[in-house]
Amino acid sequence: MKRSLRISLAFSLLFAIFSLLSLLSYRSQTFFHPTNHVFYWAARRDKAHDLMASPPSKLTMELRRLADSDPGGESFKKGIQDLLEGNLPLRRDQLRRHEQRTHPQVRWDPWDSDHVPHRLRSPKDYRNRIRVAPELRRLLRTRLWPHRRYNLSELLKLPIGFESKPGKRHPTCAVVGNSGILLNSTYGEEIDKHDLVIRLNNARTIGYERHVGSKTGLSFINSHILSRCARRVGCFCHPYGENVSILMYFCQASHFIDYLACNSTSNQNKAPLLITDPGFDALCARIVKFYSLKRFVEETGQAHQLLTDWGKTRDEKLFHYSSGFQAVMVALGICDRVSLFGFGKSDKAKHHYHTNQKKELDLHDYLAEYTIYHDLSQRPEVVPFLTELGFKVPPVLIYL
Repeated sequence: MKRSLRISLAFSLLFAIFSLLSLLSYRSQTFFHPTNHVFYWAARRDKAHDLMASPPSKLTMELRRLADSDPGGESFKKGIQDLLEGNLPLRRDQLRRHEQRTHPQVRWDPWDSDHVPHRLRSPKDYRNRIRVAPELRRLLRTRLWPHRRYNLSELLKLPIGFESKPGKRHPTCAVVGNSGILLNSTYGEEIDKHDLVIRLNNARTIGYERHVGSKTGLSFINSHILSRCARRVGCFCHPYGENVSILMYFCQASHFIDYLACNSTSNQNKAPLLITDPGFDALCARIVKFYSLKRFVEETGQAHQLLTDWGKTRDEKLFHYSSGFQAVMVALGICDRVSLFGFGKSDKAKHHYHTNQKKELDLHDYLAEYTIYHDLSQRPEVVPFLTELGFKVPPVLIYL
């Protein structure tokens, strides 16, 4: 009798363990590519969502307050003020070291430059450009108040500027990230079926068509990419073709000069070079910082000196959302249905599918951004600073 009872209990225990493993396996496949690293992230989603669904009121208010702060903003404003006064904020060697620190993976190859020769520049050249560019002065002044309170709901509905017909929306949009997990898929044809395909930072498509497709309707880049384009005659920055519009956000003040230089070389046959609105940049920054702080609390349980403790794990002045995140936010504002490809990570995959980089940048919190993508797809009502103002998030699909 006792032996029979022990056997029965053993089978019950084995069945319970098998059921638990099956459930966790299912969840791992639901969210991201099933590798050990991603499996752990997916398996804890229920806990994270419970915290997001009913967080302590005081904690939420504190997270929102801290997400509004921008320690790097004063340095950015100082750079803008220097430009308005006709001064270079940094020597070229200092700028180069800063770029290598924040974007060490950015390098040029024939895909990016098409062997376009360099052109020489001098501080005098920069200052002359500022003196003859009142439109740049107006642009710079709008950037001195990046946290001005906008109607964020209307801001996201703006057509960004690259459409010939204002207000036109795209039925389906694909935002193609640069994650190495794309090499484990064959989504190329599926990506090209979308009405608008958005790509990031001039990522290569030639040779990777079966994984990432070949169609491109909008190129979203950060200003480090444009800075390198500006060193070439004609500001060659159109690997997808000169009819593909470029939308860009600014990483540092000195890049405004590169924007002016490249705009001065544009012609009627080249698609426009557009920049993101400072209010839109501020919205993206607040959302990502909120999720990063919240993830830190969930993982460490430390909420007493939250900003100080979180700052020990990241350089708060350099912390920034990724290009991919802002491209996704752009798609939310101009598309009726958004599909995400290449947003995720795996211990067995390269950081970028088209480079040999394996390590991600410390100034981004990719896991926090993955949580945002999941919430946009499954529970958009919990995303702060967004739906509370009346903006309706379109359907978001995540392809793993």
